Amino acid sequence: MSNSIVAQIPKNLLFRYRLNCQQYAGKVNSKFDLDESFQLPHLGSFENQHNFADVRVGWHEKGLLISVAVTTKKQALWCRHSELLDSDGLQFWIDTRDTHNVHRATKFCHWFVVLPASGPKDDKPLVSMLKINRSRADSPTINRSPVQATSKITKNGYVLKAFVPGETLNGWDANEHRHIGFNYAIVDRELGQQTLAIGPQLPIQEDPSLWQSLHLV
Repeated sequence: MSNSIVAQIPKNLLFRYRLNCQQYAGKVNSKFDLDESFQLPHLGSFENQHNFADVRVGWHEKGLLISVAVTTKKQALWCRHSELLDSDGLQFWIDTRDTHNVHRATKFCHWFVVLPASGPKDDKPLVSMLKINRSRADSPTINRSPVQATSKITKNGYVLKAFVPGETLNGWDANEHRHIGFNYAIVDRELGQQTLAIGPQLPIQEDPSLWQSLHLV
């Protein structure tokens, strides 16, 4: 195998990460606060990604909580309802069965997009649950319950929080299934992309074998 081919293989493709996800004991709504014990490591640094977002994830028997803080922007946010995947914001994927031996999403896989700014005054978050391309079966719970989200726009970025209720996650049972598949991508036209591990050079939007695992502790 030539050195050029080896150089093209993402380093994180050689590993499967299982990360602890702490239980959140507070009130479950979009105004939750996750301290540093909920912070995820930036594994994308092994792919020479620029780390520009603080990402924290917690679980509750009623659903999953995720928060993102971006604090180094110099340009204004670019968020468009008509161009969700190209807009500044958060995308994340959840597999309630943590399956890594298939390359097509199952009915237990979910894809969410959360933009920090929308509306006439760009002062409200926008949440969408999307169908996964080439999925074997769509989740039967798609858009069953609304995802609660809040955002705070600052002069150098934003803080975004989202609570995903278990009713929207097909197969969600934190007591029965203590491992879930998870991946995220922070998209920013100014700062680039930050992912949990494997970057956008591989089909992370549709292949759950490329996602990592969260251990609900």
